[in-house]
Amino acid sequence: MIPVHSPASVNTFAAVDEAPGLSAIPSRSQAAPENTWDLSKLFPNDKAWNDGLAAYETMAARIPDFRGSLGTSAESLADYLDFSRDFGLLEERLNYYRDLRQTEDEGDSAARTMSGRFMMAAAKAEAAASWAAPEIQAIPDADMAGFLRNPRLEEYQIYLKKLLRYKSHILSDKEERLLALHAEGEGVAGDAFSVLTNVDMDFGLIDTPEGKRPLSQSTWSVFMEHPDQDLRCRAYNGFYRVFDAHKTTLAALYGGQVKQDVIHARIRGFPSARGAALFPDDVPESVYDNLVSTIGNNLAPLHRYYAVRKRVLGLAELRHYDVYAPIVPKAVKRTTWNEAVDMVTKALAPLGDEYVGTLRSGLLGRWADRYENKGKRSGAFSAGSYTGEPYILMNYKEDSIRDVFTLAHEGGHSMHSWYSAMSNPFMHYGYTIFEAEVASTFNEELLFRYLKNNADTSGLKVYIINKRADDLLATLYRQTMFAEFEQQTHALEERGTPLTVDVLRETYRNLLEKYFGPDMVLEDTSDLEGLRIPHFYRAFYVYKYATGISASLALAERVLSGGEQARADYFTFLKSGGSRFPIASLQVAGVDMSSPTPVEAACKVFSRLVEELEAELTGGTAS
Repeated sequence: MIPVHSPASVNTFAAVDEAPGLSAIPSRSQAAPENTWDLSKLFPNDKAWNDGLAAYETMAARIPDFRGSLGTSAESLADYLDFSRDFGLLEERLNYYRDLRQTEDEGDSAARTMSGRFMMAAAKAEAAASWAAPEIQAIPDADMAGFLRNPRLEEYQIYLKKLLRYKSHILSDKEERLLALHAEGEGVAGDAFSVLTNVDMDFGLIDTPEGKRPLSQSTWSVFMEHPDQDLRCRAYNGFYRVFDAHKTTLAALYGGQVKQDVIHARIRGFPSARGAALFPDDVPESVYDNLVSTIGNNLAPLHRYYAVRKRVLGLAELRHYDVYAPIVPKAVKRTTWNEAVDMVTKALAPLGDEYVGTLRSGLLGRWADRYENKGKRSGAFSAGSYTGEPYILMNYKEDSIRDVFTLAHEGGHSMHSWYSAMSNPFMHYGYTIFEAEVASTFNEELLFRYLKNNADTSGLKVYIINKRADDLLATLYRQTMFAEFEQQTHALEERGTPLTVDVLRETYRNLLEKYFGPDMVLEDTSDLEGLRIPHFYRAFYVYKYATGISASLALAERVLSGGEQARADYFTFLKSGGSRFPIASLQVAGVDMSSPTPVEAACKVFSRLVEELEAELTGGTAS
């Protein structure tokens, strides 16, 4: 259960894209201030943060004083929620500041100390407030209906109604306490998986033209993108040889996670583990089924893409280690930060002056921490809070077109956060993960169209088309394959079928054969991929990436072709925050994710990209 003192904001630290390792990189102290973010809207400095933490601990000590009073009157409930709001605002500022400071240099001992102190204080506060949600849910319906008519509770209406949805799934005080005591152990399977695969597994070294290089979870993708097929093959076999040696343990860990998901759902009275996972967002299970079935009916474009890949690479057989090999030369184009901002804002011009002007000002100002430095967290994210700026972490490289797309993506998250915070009370401004990927991938689609239409060389144009096709494949098709695997494994457990290593491998191999199609020759170890995906330890959320990209493609087409009303509808979505559940929020924008239509349209977009790519690379004709 979400603590009452904290809003359900999940739009933080989204959309990570891996960045290269460190080499000859400046220290944090060498970073020019204008290239770093300005955290002063959160706290002016570390001393002010320390003072804020002291105030937070003082406030936390008051939490027990409200116990037993929440159901006595609307005023008493409002008193607590006013306190909870103010406490939550301070908590969020503390949390964002310490985390953003730590990402600047993961080895900074002062920042790590701040994080440790905050986490201890927050855990203590959460325990102190654990009684609040059950106490609110225990208020009789008739009394609560009367309370909600009180003007003092107006800004908490949505928050309370969402909280009360859980009422039928709440147990007795004693049972809830037992579950709370057990909660600490619920992450053991995932933690053990992470330690095993990232720490204990030794993948050895690979001979390369540059000498021996370490094979690891982080270098795996580099080897799979290498143009030398023999090197890819050796890396692939070496990598999965280690997973094969641990397959029984990995199967036991994942099987244990699935069993825990199913047990948790049954304890709470949900019809299935999937139903329990979709409940917080009020997403019908039919939405999930629509996605899986619609993608399953539209695999022909995907299979055509793999046929193109096989032909362009000149392979007699397309193997599993060939699916990431480059088929288009990397476009060499240097783009400075200011030039990237120009590209992104020109691409987003259809969204109007306020959107473009705000984003441009932020990106040229101090929203973003732009470049790599020693110890800085890799990848990219957007961290939009209620009080601070919608900060963006980048590790921007001027020779990477991909980083321009990443900037557009994170800018989409940040502007979504900006509009949500500007348009909603704190207690329900946070939007869901289901919605989070819409605004970001919407921006990517507009940037893709702009760059494709303005490419100054044919090489750049085909590179951009290939990149877009690969991105859609990864988000639309691959995430749906993952979603279908989760659906099948949980259904097997719910029917009483033990999830042995053989059952899991067979289930995953069938999906590999289905999605990769007739041009793929799988290895004996290919199905071990299903035992190495960390997403599976957080069940039933990867489908949101596929629904998100489907919604964003539909909305981009609608906004670009639909005039002022279509744009206004999109901004209504951006401003919704947590005021609506995601299906309703997207319906307001003009896309109905309860229907298979957006997913079908996304498959057609992918199909057109494959046709264009094939025409460019093999002399075929784009139909």
